Amino acid sequence: MKRFGLEFLRRGFIASGIGPIVLAIVYLIVKQSTSIDTLTVDQVCVGIFSLTALAFIAGGMNAIYQVERLPLMTAILIHGGVLYIGYLVTYLLNDWLNFGIIPIIVFSAIFVVGYIVIWAIIYSIIKRTTTNLNKTLKKKQQNP
Repeated sequence: MKRFGLEFLRRGFIASGIGPIVLAIVYLIVKQSTSIDTLTVDQVCVGIFSLTALAFIAGGMNAIYQVERLPLMTAILIHGGVLYIGYLVTYLLNDWLNFGIIPIIVFSAIFVVGYIVIWAIIYSIIKRTTTNLNKTLKKKQQNP
């Protein structure tokens, strides 16, 4: 568990520098798509702190896949659950998502579909790479 904690911190600190950059991009998109021209100091501070924390958590949570005794599906569910809560809280804190049952259901559906699509892409890439490696190994075993 100590190894997981250290790896979580290492990955989290590496990723946390990306949070403010993502926030700047989000604010530029918001500026282009709405009539908001200025932000209050509080909005900027909450945005910086929440996106830095979200990046830290998202980066750190990838360490869950290093825990060898944890089944992959369990690791995926823990990872997805923590990310879901992190993103939901961040969106609500920054008023990017209205607090209500319908917006949260829509957000949840989009998050789940996006998470599944990303994992399907990762799975297909790993499956293709593994198949190619196995073919290469078989060829090398047949022709020493």
